[in-house]
Amino acid sequence: MGDASASGYPDNPVVVRVLRGGVVESVHRGAWCLVDGDGRVLAGAGDVEHGVYVRSAVKALQALALLESGAAERFGLAERELTLALASHGGEPVHTEVARSTLARLGLGPEHLRCGAQAPFEARARAALAARGEAPSALHNNCSGKHAGFLALALHLGDPPERYLEPDSRAQTLVRRTLAELAGVPERTLVPALDGCSAPTYRLPLCALARAFARLTSPAGLAPARRAAATRLTRLAAEHPELIGGSRGFLDTDLLRASGGRLFPKIGAEAVHALGVVGAGRALALKVDDGGARALPMLVVGLLEALGLARTEELARLADWRAGPLTNVAGLEVGRTEVVVPVPAHA
Repeated sequence: MGDASASGYPDNPVVVRVLRGGVVESVHRGAWCLVDGDGRVLAGAGDVEHGVYVRSAVKALQALALLESGAAERFGLAERELTLALASHGGEPVHTEVARSTLARLGLGPEHLRCGAQAPFEARARAALAARGEAPSALHNNCSGKHAGFLALALHLGDPPERYLEPDSRAQTLVRRTLAELAGVPERTLVPALDGCSAPTYRLPLCALARAFARLTSPAGLAPARRAAATRLTRLAAEHPELIGGSRGFLDTDLLRASGGRLFPKIGAEAVHALGVVGAGRALALKVDDGGARALPMLVVGLLEALGLARTEELARLADWRAGPLTNVAGLEVGRTEVVVPVPAHA
């Protein structure tokens, strides 16, 4: 593990490098770990005990409270509405319509969402909105499904809707407790900060994030109600991958499609990612130190290959996300990207 620097951030190793003319031009540092069903670290690099803000990577863990509390059943949430609670979506009509229908079941509207208006992530949806001369709304926010789920939980537990994001509300207290239990950390260590969507976010060691995903995706050791909820959530993501990200150009959607839901992934802002292998007792968590988008997909897919977590046919379907040759706008090969995995293959 890397030693923390004077700034408090670890001195993590290079995990992705960019070459031009056979010479390293740029590097991305980071940390990652693979754990088993008991949370034991099987392989890794960098400081996986260092706490990182997990951001949207934990949406599925947050959604467990929606099911376990009885809120989803009380309000009759449909499967697509539950799926959107797990999503960092592209703001396409398929997403905004589901978010709107969830709110309607609660007797609420878009004005109750506190995530803020955001232009759609998906390029065609963004262009279509602009062509119509329409401003983006909170429904287009990539977290609108999660917020609609939070509102359902808040109403079910007796919180006023305007307080649904307050860390000391009944809803957010239950969400925080659920996260701590799955990650295997004391709840008191989860001190809230403000996420991009205005919800509370917490720091977890990467090994704890991986542990939570191992338990979520291989839930045999969980209590029956939690096991049923976890199994349902991973099934929903497998059946509706376009809701988790978007119709095209979204890593998590492509991972779900390529594996038929055998791999359960979730991306978070600032280059955090977690992924569980459903039923296999294996989960991966990683963070690219610079927080940029370039290195994360190729690191995820590179680790899946090096660690033997993805099958040959799955890797073929993920070719667009893999490290490899770089071309310029004239179509000439100018360099390449490489994933640096300092472990034997199939560890």
